[in-house]
Amino acid sequence: MKYLFALLIFYTPVFAQNYPHDYFRPPLDLPMQLAGNFGELRSNHFHTGFDFRTQQKEGFPVYATADGYVSRIKISPFGYGKAIYINHPNGYTTVYGHLQKGYGKIEQFIRAEQYKNESFEVEIFPAPDDLPVKKGDTIALSGNTGGSEGPHLHFEFRDTKSEKIINPLYFGFQTSLPDTKKPIISGLMVYPITEGSMANESQKPVMVNLSQQDDGNYIAEKIDAQGKIGFGLICSDYDNVSYNNNGVFKVQAFNNGSLSFGYEFSQLSFDEGRYVNALIDFPRFKKTKQRYQKLFMKNPFALSIIKSDAQNGIVSVQEGYSQIYKIQVSDFNQNQVSVFIPIDFAQQQIVIKDIPEKTPYFLKANTDNVYAKEGMEVFFPAKTFYDDFYLKFSVQNKIMTVHDESVPVHSNFKVSITDSTVVNKDKTFVASLKGNRKIFNATKCFGNTFTAYTKNLGQFTLATDTIAPKITLINAKSLKKIDDQKQISLKIDDDFSGIKSYNGYINDHWVLFEYDNKSDRITYEINDDELIDGANRLKVIVSDNLGNSAIFETTFFRNKKTK
Repeated sequence: MKYLFALLIFYTPVFAQNYPHDYFRPPLDLPMQLAGNFGELRSNHFHTGFDFRTQQKEGFPVYATADGYVSRIKISPFGYGKAIYINHPNGYTTVYGHLQKGYGKIEQFIRAEQYKNESFEVEIFPAPDDLPVKKGDTIALSGNTGGSEGPHLHFEFRDTKSEKIINPLYFGFQTSLPDTKKPIISGLMVYPITEGSMANESQKPVMVNLSQQDDGNYIAEKIDAQGKIGFGLICSDYDNVSYNNNGVFKVQAFNNGSLSFGYEFSQLSFDEGRYVNALIDFPRFKKTKQRYQKLFMKNPFALSIIKSDAQNGIVSVQEGYSQIYKIQVSDFNQNQVSVFIPIDFAQQQIVIKDIPEKTPYFLKANTDNVYAKEGMEVFFPAKTFYDDFYLKFSVQNKIMTVHDESVPVHSNFKVSITDSTVVNKDKTFVASLKGNRKIFNATKCFGNTFTAYTKNLGQFTLATDTIAPKITLINAKSLKKIDDQKQISLKIDDDFSGIKSYNGYINDHWVLFEYDNKSDRITYEINDDELIDGANRLKVIVSDNLGNSAIFETTFFRNKKTK
């Protein structure tokens, strides 16, 4: 009876409510094709919406999907780039990201705030009466801003009150994204969990061969095992129109018919995103770039979409006990594929041994940990990591080695370096070493101690940056007439601590330069209202994170009367 109850709990929808199917229209008039779907596994996060293809072009109209008002605007060279948020009266918020620019009154509103704050980067929260919109109104043009790797529109649904992100397929979008294709399982792994466990004569994780049947399902080779084991798989999904690999909607695992482990991408919370590194086989991903999704937890972690049995998905293989383990993968339209895995107990000779590399520093993930040597210290708060492990820690030649990138880090830890010989303290920072590169970490100095917070393991040392950024005019018509020119663009870069601020002035008045971090370019769209006939003085000031500044000055000529 308790197993039936567990299954009923598992099958209860995560977000038990009815969603409006005809309330929202598509945000584009283009044929709907996805470059990314909801819940897709990404680096350090789950994807929280749809990425709509825009034919590898920018500038397509982006429409309000329903009546409402613009409740938030964020302009940044990172993340979503230029993003607009619309609150709707039915309790949902839609998000539109990587925009080229706003449209009409919305763009005027953005420009006014940028000039008011003398900053390209702004975050605005308009009042409900400031920017009301109707369903189908053009609110922006599609683009490629922020962290986008190509022109597309990022689109999300959120619950306005809770800010939970909801799978857009619940709002009727599946009608424009027909899907009759079953998900694909392309890899299966078995994991011996404890020290005395093994599977198929191995103490290390082992790939499992799959045989696809005529009905599309799979039968795995028999697992001979003893002790505690778990499974992981690589799976993906395709719809009928997008022609690219997307993430799956639901994964469920059953042991002898009873729920073992599973998750469903119905909704997500932003503070859960980094748990993607706990869900996948992270060390294998760092080596091979393959994301095996684990169906067990050695130490439980707080990812709300996971439902599991009392053993957290771990299977105990005991003498005289045979089991059938079933993994079922589904998409939103209930296309399903399953893999059946027979498991037998077997006394085995160990062919592949797992001998962990032990160090003097055994780190327990659920407690605070601190390690120090020769004026260098690292402090890990409890739950910085997901599992216990032997930490590699050493200090040599003023370089502190703190393990390597094979272990996932969930939250910030503190690196402190004390050095009384540093002369130029305000230009000194804690640097991460990547080969010969020294990478900036935001650093504070207290006396002779420099402190930084990071989520990246590796090597650390102190570095000094006294070199100013570089500024280069791209369209080199300096000191020439530019009557037909529409833009002034400059390349700005800093090889050390990185760009912190950038400001441009024409005739001593601040003007808007837009910053594209991907190309290290700032661009001014020429506005004759900001110019005078004849000679105009241009001045650009760029500063890095250590306060080193560079100034670029030139004069250009423009005859406004010909425009």
